[in-house]
Amino acid sequence: MSSTDTGQHPPVALIVGASRGLGHAMAAEFLDRGWDVIGTVRDTTSRTPLHDLADHADGRVTIEQLDINDTGRLPLLHEALAGRRLDVLFVNAGITLNEQTPIGAVTTADFIDVMVTNALSPMRVIEALEDLVAPAGLIGVMSSGQGSIANNTTGGREVYRGSKAALNMFLRSYAARQGGTQRAFLLLAPGWIRTALGGPDAPFTLQESVPMLVDVLLSRLGTPGLAYLDRFGKTVPW
Repeated sequence: MSSTDTGQHPPVALIVGASRGLGHAMAAEFLDRGWDVIGTVRDTTSRTPLHDLADHADGRVTIEQLDINDTGRLPLLHEALAGRRLDVLFVNAGITLNEQTPIGAVTTADFIDVMVTNALSPMRVIEALEDLVAPAGLIGVMSSGQGSIANNTTGGREVYRGSKAALNMFLRSYAARQGGTQRAFLLLAPGWIRTALGGPDAPFTLQESVPMLVDVLLSRLGTPGLAYLDRFGKTVPW
């Protein structure tokens, strides 16, 4: 990774969806490890935990506005970041609806909402910002173990599962189109974590999970190609 090795400036991570929860915790972890962080929030008029982090970061946390489903904002974000080189571009986005509704009973509107937010929009972000990523940098997305077709032995959460499986396929296709690049590509499956999305019954806390996730992410830097890994760095079956 050129930024770290040369010592010219701290490495930079852009985390899309960093206002709170898992994205905010990852931003804080990168900051603790000496990185500069750019984090996006959906609404700059509302204060978030990311703003609290930035207040005590001595200018090392930059906050930008992006609703991941608003394609009109992507050129503006690109313009705002012009001139900055990203060592990591990581898209943390996800919603879930109708968790226990069989797929045939899910409304079209709810299906579209989840699929667009979880699968299409992250790829739009990547394609819009890819030229800002260092030649040997990393592009990653927050996937899920529930996106594994092979591991689906219980059913349930069917729209969410399908959206993450679609995301996995889309990033795999994207990586295949980047033949010859030195970049790393990562589908990260964090496990069931106690966040607004994961709910209060999740067995793992942010404090114990996030350092492991960042370890896995950083372990991929300098390794070209795509990996689908859990928080222990183990390959998740497609």
